[in-house]
Amino acid sequence: MAGYWGGVLPESEVMKKYSPKIQPVVQSPGNLTHVVCSTLDNIQEKGIGLIDPSKIRDFYNDFHSYQASCGVDGVKVDVQGVLELLGAGYGGRVSLTRQYLGALEDSVTETFKSNNLICSMSLNTDFLYSTKKAAAARATEDFMPNEPTFQTLHVAAAAFNSLLIGEIIVPDWDMFYSDHITAEFHGAARALSGSAVYVSDKPGSHDFDIIKKLVLPDGSILRARYAGRPTRDCLFNDPVTDGKSLLKIWNLNKLSGVIGVFNCQRAGIWPPIKGSIYMPAPGSGTPISGIVSAGDVDALEEVAGENWRGHCAVYACLSGSLKTMSKDAKFQVALEHLKCEVFTVSPIRAFSEDLRFAPIGLLDMYNSGGAVEAMDSENKSSECKIKVRIRGCGRFGAYSNKKPKCCSMNEKDEEFIYNPIDGLVTVKVEGEYSSREMVFFY
Repeated sequence: MAGYWGGVLPESEVMKKYSPKIQPVVQSPGNLTHVVCSTLDNIQEKGIGLIDPSKIRDFYNDFHSYQASCGVDGVKVDVQGVLELLGAGYGGRVSLTRQYLGALEDSVTETFKSNNLICSMSLNTDFLYSTKKAAAARATEDFMPNEPTFQTLHVAAAAFNSLLIGEIIVPDWDMFYSDHITAEFHGAARALSGSAVYVSDKPGSHDFDIIKKLVLPDGSILRARYAGRPTRDCLFNDPVTDGKSLLKIWNLNKLSGVIGVFNCQRAGIWPPIKGSIYMPAPGSGTPISGIVSAGDVDALEEVAGENWRGHCAVYACLSGSLKTMSKDAKFQVALEHLKCEVFTVSPIRAFSEDLRFAPIGLLDMYNSGGAVEAMDSENKSSECKIKVRIRGCGRFGAYSNKKPKCCSMNEKDEEFIYNPIDGLVTVKVEGEYSSREMVFFY
């Protein structure tokens, strides 16, 4: 935000036109009670080379114009919260933040012709009250691949923070490694975060089995509609250190809901005390059990439709199981440390007196239901057609209480498999069409 961690060099001939000067850093007593980032040590001692707020617009315009000329089409701007430490002499931290942030957002919009701005280290009150144009902002601490106690905390913090910032901005749940012991845990969380998905893998070190559950062949993702946030019954639990609670995160797709269940325990002591020893929460070495319900999807009625009678098809992505239940029914889930499961919850629609149907989506994707774009039907005296518009490729699945007579895709007959035990219909979808229509005939 200030040009670099320590700002810019006042003695630089290139920088002099922006009138920078060394500004002392003052942290509030409240800030010091939390975990202090070690990168602040040097600027705490030396100060920051702060550009005059009246010149910051010129600096951003010059900098972004150069980046655009090099082919850059957007920016991620880090260390934004540092401005709350620098307000003396500039009308206070709020005034300083508004000047800097307004100039930054205007410059990005004007230079890149799109709102391609990700804000990072910006979870402070000044940013939340001042931002007007930023597209996305970080919702959690950095992903730290070599810090074992941060993996579960990262996901839990992102979900709880999204409860607030998800109302005003797209939360950014940060990058992760696809080739990592926690890759499935992080990948599943990103799938229902409503956030962008990006990995910071070392070149050549990738787990494409994980990536393919998140990203379609054309590079797009099955992004859920809202910010992923904790279910109501998790709001006042401690899924990180109490040794007994699972974290449940819910979101919506166009025609279904999704619930992710995570064992986020054993994050040690939080906030960490310098020099302290991290200890697992008592009993967290064994699986932890929790209760899941289709009703955990808080706004399922939004997508259920008028002919919904309160029953759902619930598909477990990682175990591959399908069950049907009423919205209020509950079932138990047991997960070991750093394990998870993702449930697609699809309302079962009644299309006739004896026909019930619910689209699941692409069964091998974490957010299966994100592949379902729309559904319609045609009813005649002797025939019923259920039309489902999907995008992507892979194994498509739906619940049906009756075996279809036949199935077509883009007006071409397709083979399908029907399991009469659980009612799962599966169709192999090939090719890379952005969208296609599948029709089930009854």
